[in-house]
Amino acid sequence: MKHITFYLDFISPFAWLAFDRLPQVLHGTPISVSYQPILFAGLLKHYGQLGPAEIPGKREWTYRQVVWLAHQHGVALEMPAKHPFNPLALLRLALACAPAGQASHAVCETLFRHVWQGGLDAADPQRLQALTTQMAPARDPAGDEVKAQVRANTDAAIAAGVFGVPSFAVDDKLFWGFDALPMLHAYLKDERWFASEWDKAGAVGR
Repeated sequence: MKHITFYLDFISPFAWLAFDRLPQVLHGTPISVSYQPILFAGLLKHYGQLGPAEIPGKREWTYRQVVWLAHQHGVALEMPAKHPFNPLALLRLALACAPAGQASHAVCETLFRHVWQGGLDAADPQRLQALTTQMAPARDPAGDEVKAQVRANTDAAIAAGVFGVPSFAVDDKLFWGFDALPMLHAYLKDERWFASEWDKAGAVGR
């Protein structure tokens, strides 16, 4: 059975779209999935990049595009009152609810919905406190152990070649972005293209 590691940050609307659609992509395919929350800003810092919401013009386009994509694919999505925001509290809460640096599907779904449904401020302290009470984490989200796990997850993602979210690692291959889901699906169905073209396309310009 193949296994997918799904790298995500709740700040990313594309990660929410991918999270919602992934079960459809995997339908009928014997595969397991683990969810690894990481800090998208940590990837940007490592690669010396700005996030889409930090670039004038690209910011507005990104928001319009994700709202359109949600409409097109039938995914419930409403932009939060403030974006971008600091997602660390949500990442830490996700990991505080689960061991081994991963989070369950149910935990991730709850946190994604907190951000991307309702149009409220995802980082509002009162909302975060109510969410923490509701989820009853086994570990302290503000504890050193959980904080270190967020850093470790992000470092491990960088070491694995992850440069953005959402990303999906399967076998020795990495698929990036919501729009890569059809490509991921084709790979899982053993499409012959990957045997002949994957490495060749990636070697262009080297």
